[in-house]
Amino acid sequence: MPDTWPELLGTPLCTADFQVEGAIMSLGRSPWAERRIGYVTGGSFAGGRLRGSILPGGGNWSMAGTGADGNAVGTFDARAIWQTDDGALIYVTYTGRTSIPPAVGAAFRAGDNGVDPADYYIRIAPVFEVADERYGWLNGILAVGIGHRMPWGIRHFIYAIG
Repeated sequence: MPDTWPELLGTPLCTADFQVEGAIMSLGRSPWAERRIGYVTGGSFAGGRLRGSILPGGGNWSMAGTGADGNAVGTFDARAIWQTDDGALIYVTYTGRTSIPPAVGAAFRAGDNGVDPADYYIRIAPVFEVADERYGWLNGILAVGIGHRMPWGIRHFIYAIG
């Protein structure tokens, strides 16, 4: 293993607000995991180089389980279409992880959206696909995001990794 590691730098890319109206649908526990589906009903994104709307119809096909520490843990398999204010369409997919302590999970189920984001863990790794040359630079980046639960869905603070 090397003595020094290169510094991993991130530049703020955008904030993405995903609206997820309606209940998260649980498919129940199969032999492998509990699958849950949440549908994206809209939203918006804004940053220094891009701004627009998150179109209805995307979703997150997640798996949930329990970690060794008792936290509810999960994975993401999310897809969405973003439309920039100037008309470009961007296909966004992301994976990620969650870790929610039992007390935070109970607060969320009780409708408390004022939980401090430092008390839970939501991280994503989005990738972008776009045909419009004005946004072609998105095809060559990897991003990471930090999620905060909101009353209407989730807000991701997304960084381009350099």
